[in-house]
Amino acid sequence: MAYGYTPVVAGHFDAHPLPGATGRGRVVRVDRTLLLVAVDNQLLHLPYPLAGAVPVTGDWVWTGPNRAGERQILAVLPRLSELSRKRAFEDSSAAQVLAANMDVVGVVVPVDRPLTHNRLERTLVAAWDSGATPLVIITKADLAAVADDVVGNVILQAAGVEVVTTSAENGDGIDELLQHIPPGGTIVLLGPSGAGKSTLINALVGREVQHTGPVRSGDFKGKHTTTSRELVPLANGTVLMDTPGVRGFGLFDAEDGMEDMFGDVEELAAGCRFSDCSHQGEPGCAVQEALADGSLPERRWHSYLKLQRELAALARRSSVAAQRAYQREWHQKVVSAGKSQRWAERDLAERQDRAGGKDRKRRR
Repeated sequence: MAYGYTPVVAGHFDAHPLPGATGRGRVVRVDRTLLLVAVDNQLLHLPYPLAGAVPVTGDWVWTGPNRAGERQILAVLPRLSELSRKRAFEDSSAAQVLAANMDVVGVVVPVDRPLTHNRLERTLVAAWDSGATPLVIITKADLAAVADDVVGNVILQAAGVEVVTTSAENGDGIDELLQHIPPGGTIVLLGPSGAGKSTLINALVGREVQHTGPVRSGDFKGKHTTTSRELVPLANGTVLMDTPGVRGFGLFDAEDGMEDMFGDVEELAAGCRFSDCSHQGEPGCAVQEALADGSLPERRWHSYLKLQRELAALARRSSVAAQRAYQREWHQKVVSAGKSQRWAERDLAERQDRAGGKDRKRRR
């Protein structure tokens, strides 16, 4: 099987045997009604399983005959890694699984458009949280007039993540990119439309397997030339997964990824004098000290806070208990605010009475 079936994967199948299963396969592409699955040395179109986990591109599956003797998917193996996001533009806590069982998440950053720092950071948080290794891939580096600035900014924002600079047009950086993928490993490419993912895949494969399209000069947006997530095998056993351009990337339950991406910020917060420090002016606040001396950039701190708020809001929506606790906390704040207001009004009235009494004595 030329789709990343390594000894590690073979051991994974052995650890999860299934009576009646006769074939080991991997989901190559997910279509609306059928799945393209590599089984042994064949590519087969199989129906969705009637029960169990819904397969996604990259899943390892057990296959076997149904009662009519037709091959079907019997079970999806537990995922070794999983890239998920909150469904884009939906006020929902539901996760959308983009890819499974990848070893490397390649975050594609083109040099021909402005760098969106928050987008890069939130994508890297999700990449860390997936269980795979994140890798930043800068594309279109042949645009030398802006490449150096973009590379420098990305290295600062990527917080220790390896950065590879490529030019698919010239073939530069392709060999270096392949060195970051383990033998037989799978890399998923993630980035906005027009970022150069399809051109990069064509350079890696050595022939045109993905159609490429133009990018609008006004807003740097490209047309979705990739319409589905599909595995593309290379001659050396490496497997690529291209994805449609991702416009929005809402985080989904990515606490581990936050720790990996913002470990420096969380380490600072742990060094505050008070364990419940809100970092809003308390004495001995390590975060405020780092902001004051410039060792923690304000943009990075605000980005961290924004992502934490997003995860907290998601947790409240997905957990009834957390939502109730939040409602109780909010009620207590309202009650406390009401008491404070009444105390303030009473104090003001008493002071006015005292002032009025003194004024009446002077007039006498």
